Amino acid sequence: MLIPYDQLEADTLTRLIEDFVTREGTDNGDDTPLETRVLRVRHALNKGQAVIFFDLESQQCQLMLKHEVPKEFFD
Repeated sequence: MLIPYDQLEADTLTRLIEDFVTREGTDNGDDTPLETRVLRVRHALNKGQAVIFFDLESQQCQLMLKHEVPKEFFD
């Protein structure tokens, strides 16, 4: 299920993005400040390049690049 990012409360969206950009394996040694990484994700969401995907089976919410989401979720 796709969750429209603009329907989340601002604090909730910020915490979701911060969780995503600080997960183990997402920085790959990148020393970019947290604020910059959060802004990059917000920009990708705004441009429609990234989406928030909620997996009903695992009950997990994650950020994904739009092209990685199965097409049937856009119908």
